[in-house]
Amino acid sequence: MLMKLEPSQVKEKFGPLFSQRLLTMIDGPGNLAEIIETCAVRGTIEWDAVNRCRAGGLILWCEVEGTTMTMRARTGVTQMSNFGPADAELGGQALEGVVFDDDTVRTQWAGTGGAGLGIAACLTQAPGVLYAEYPSESDLKVGGSHTNRVEIVTPRYEKVTIGIDDTDNKEGGATWVLALKASKAAAELPGVQPLNLRLIQLCPKSPNKTTNCVSSAITFAVRPNVSQALIDSVVGTVKAENRSDDPGIAVYRGIGIPARLRDFGWEMKKRLVSLEEASEMARSHRVEFIDIMGEKLGRIGALAAVALSEERTEVAALYEDKALALIRK
Repeated sequence: MLMKLEPSQVKEKFGPLFSQRLLTMIDGPGNLAEIIETCAVRGTIEWDAVNRCRAGGLILWCEVEGTTMTMRARTGVTQMSNFGPADAELGGQALEGVVFDDDTVRTQWAGTGGAGLGIAACLTQAPGVLYAEYPSESDLKVGGSHTNRVEIVTPRYEKVTIGIDDTDNKEGGATWVLALKASKAAAELPGVQPLNLRLIQLCPKSPNKTTNCVSSAITFAVRPNVSQALIDSVVGTVKAENRSDDPGIAVYRGIGIPARLRDFGWEMKKRLVSLEEASEMARSHRVEFIDIMGEKLGRIGALAAVALSEERTEVAALYEDKALALIRK
């Protein structure tokens, strides 16, 4: 018999546990999902990540930063052949399904032992969860040697990435500060959750740089039909705070940066590229430029910010930067 519990009812049944966030984004045309989960401590997230990846199925990859895990997955439903008590071949926790409609996402989970408790009693009470559905009463018996399955329903979000460059001048300003202000202002909109701000170190040989030659990428989860309000908010902040004659704003909607665009982003760290090259690359990869002062050189760095927005610490470094040898991975 299917049993439905809201987070408050889960908390009442099992007591308050440790999940602090569950956010699900969908890219319908790409058949992709991005799931962000935060726990109170890092160890549980690390264990979940390796077990979900070992179980296979819909998971494409997982990444852990602090106490937060980001999962990239295919949408659909799968039969988990690699799920069971954790060993060299099996993962003790698995993502079995990601199905969605215009407003909600249903993620389907399986776990055994303590990992079953994690998905049935802990994740189901995370902020962001609307309600959970348990296939049978036995799925509410958690821990020990029990195996649990649960479907968790969350609001549907989509992913929007905005690159910004060349908003300062020799007298003052900093693009990362403006970008962070834009992110915080946009976060006041209903249905918008800021995800990250990343600084992209560009080729320092640019004759048009202010000082360091760094652009910024800000990434958001947005509810359906809120994307334009988000973009309008960011553009409004850039217009109000800009000090440059060459600002650039680039917008990408979707999960996952296309490989050719990402490779072009790394190329922009190594050499100077032309405005024509950048504009052509944007056209072929669904990146929209928003020109508040016409078609300016800031487009180049803004595109680089979008292209490298999903990469790691290396984007903050120079090409072949000796500093990277001292940064632990």
